Amino acid sequence: MIFITAKFRVLPEHAENWPAIAGAFTSATRAEPGCLWFDWSRSVDDPNEYVLVEAFRDGEAGGAHVNSEHFKEAQRTLPQYLQETPKIVSQTVDQDDWSELGELAVNR
Repeated sequence: MIFITAKFRVLPEHAENWPAIAGAFTSATRAEPGCLWFDWSRSVDDPNEYVLVEAFRDGEAGGAHVNSEHFKEAQRTLPQYLQETPKIVSQTVDQDDWSELGELAVNR
């Protein structure tokens, strides 16, 4: 799978509304057949920063994502709400879902 983490620094005046601003893009991406997950979190240290954790089944699914109309629309519309170009880490990994963090095993 392709595993991606991206940091988005949103302009302060739009930070509270970022989930709604990115809502259509998020919903459309989650509906893609090759999308495994597409989840936003807000930083506990910087209220203007959102972290996106996303995964796609394979390179073909990732390619379909970046070539989709909703991705192109996001490229046109989302940058106006950002302080800077988002930062990204993207890796291909040999798995298809989350693994357990054994070092913090919960034994109930």
